[in-house]
Amino acid sequence: MKRRMPFPLSKEKSFYDSLNDWIGDTLYDDLTEKGFECRDEQIFMAFQIEKALKEKKVLFAEAGVGTGKTIAYLLPAIAYARYTGKPALISCADETLIEQLVKEDGDIRKISDALNLDIDVRLAKARNQYLCLKRLDEASNRMDEEYIEDIEVSLPDFVYGSGSLQSISPYGERSDYPDLSDEEWNTVNFHPIQQCLACDLRNRCGQTIHRNHYREAIEIIICSHDFYMEHIWTKDSRERQGQLPLLPEVSMVVFDEGHLLEYSAQRALTYEVQNSTLLNLLERIMVNDIREPTLRLMEYLIETHAEFFDLLSTHAEQSENERKAIEKVTDIIEVGKKAVELSTSLLEEFVFEGELYIIPEYELKMVEEYLDQYIYSMTLFVTENDAVDWIEEPEGELTLVVMPRLVTDILREKLFSSRIPIVFSSATLSVQEDFSYLADGLGIQEFLSFSVESPFDYDEVMEVHAHDFAENEKANKVVELMEDGQQTLILFKSEFAMNQFRERIPSDFQSRMAFEGERELSSIIKEFQQKQIQVLCSFKLWEGLDIPNDALTQVIIHDLPFPPADPLFEARRHHATDAFIEVDLPFMLLRLRQGAGRLIRTSADSGTVHLLLDSIEQQVKNEIEGLFPVKVVFN
Repeated sequence: MKRRMPFPLSKEKSFYDSLNDWIGDTLYDDLTEKGFECRDEQIFMAFQIEKALKEKKVLFAEAGVGTGKTIAYLLPAIAYARYTGKPALISCADETLIEQLVKEDGDIRKISDALNLDIDVRLAKARNQYLCLKRLDEASNRMDEEYIEDIEVSLPDFVYGSGSLQSISPYGERSDYPDLSDEEWNTVNFHPIQQCLACDLRNRCGQTIHRNHYREAIEIIICSHDFYMEHIWTKDSRERQGQLPLLPEVSMVVFDEGHLLEYSAQRALTYEVQNSTLLNLLERIMVNDIREPTLRLMEYLIETHAEFFDLLSTHAEQSENERKAIEKVTDIIEVGKKAVELSTSLLEEFVFEGELYIIPEYELKMVEEYLDQYIYSMTLFVTENDAVDWIEEPEGELTLVVMPRLVTDILREKLFSSRIPIVFSSATLSVQEDFSYLADGLGIQEFLSFSVESPFDYDEVMEVHAHDFAENEKANKVVELMEDGQQTLILFKSEFAMNQFRERIPSDFQSRMAFEGERELSSIIKEFQQKQIQVLCSFKLWEGLDIPNDALTQVIIHDLPFPPADPLFEARRHHATDAFIEVDLPFMLLRLRQGAGRLIRTSADSGTVHLLLDSIEQQVKNEIEGLFPVKVVFN
């Protein structure tokens, strides 16, 4: 259903000419009269987006902090959605930034009130951001934990009741349970092996209710890059299976913090094989009266799978990186091939088991679906190809991860050939106004682009200090910088670096600090903004965090954010002529600019950025010096 246009259309003018006029009137006059700042950079950006809509092109819109990027892309997006009758999609760097965009004092609410526009905005969160009733039941039977009981008590009556579903309401989002740690949440949230189509609780599931809600959006859908990429990769397969795609058809896409899209694309295209999942699934269906050939195959597969993971563990590199390279010796390849053969034979046996109805249908479908993915992932691993693979241990679970390397080809085919306007918005899309690093990584060959500087007078409001410290001395400097009570954001290059720092900080100081991962992140950010916490420590919030005024007056860069020496980046380095110049340095400089950009968010803000540099990091002093809008003071 189309909504009324925010401006009149006539036969004398095209939609795009009318949109151009409306953007100018709104930004120069209407919003200015309501107290908004008139920013030439913002107006220029909005006009460039209108041009991209008209030409249906990809646009790299690089605009400095304070430009007002959100309003610059929201106005054209709202009008274009109403004109086409299809929602515009705004994709953010992660789930936390989705919440930032729709908060009570956010830009969407502000322009809605100022222009008297009823804007239909709906959130589409990743599947792991929702409670899974099946996993909650399993956790309740397996563990006697207070947090599980609290979740069960909080569920709406219609979930397990026998009453009508006419009064259903959304529930079960990650943000509904702010006190749960990430580790606790991961015991009850959606897991990809769950078979939603065969689930008897599907119509009462919070995820299903939310899906139905945002699929009916007529104006704006907001999701994360990860979820949008999952939609792109799974769209064809879901349609073949008779399922709806994760997202509806949209008129245009805005990638806010678009410089991070490549990494979301890589994550979405990875395949994971966890050590314990196969055993857990097969044990669940080892019921009485199962056929002897099936049972024998299951036992052989479990033994082979265990042997395979023992070999992986033995031949994984020892490093601090989350992703650990694997030495692919002959034994690993041969055992992996054997696991593929056994899995294929087992799937054939399950055809007969399904006809006997001994194994519950939901359980059997879940195992069959998992084995299909297991066979594909393991085949990628044991075959000589361009795939990148590694092992990692999230929450202590040894996991093999395999990623086809042809991300650029798939993006070009599935996304950039769609002929819908696509806008990349960020303060850091280029290296010295050269967009090729980002464009090449995404497989984009033709695009429009522009760069505009921040409107802020940084010399008056911002200082940048660089300090020379050994790695084990940095914690002492942080304690010193905390003593004056400033609201401080500390950014780390990795979770490992943050945890090392945490061990070095005196316990009496930790009471003033919050660390990413110990609770739901958006609730921590809210407490920090309300000054209930003095110091926020994070390894993800290099971009997107928007905390104005005196709620944030100091940013400490604990480590320069070079990419890790892991298999994923090693693959990029391998294809580079000069890996440091082409891969490591551009990545670090873009991310460092983003991190420092957390400090000054409005014209009323002021504060200091501190860079804590060890002897190795000091070697890129010259590159850092020209990165900031003010002179760096080296102490």
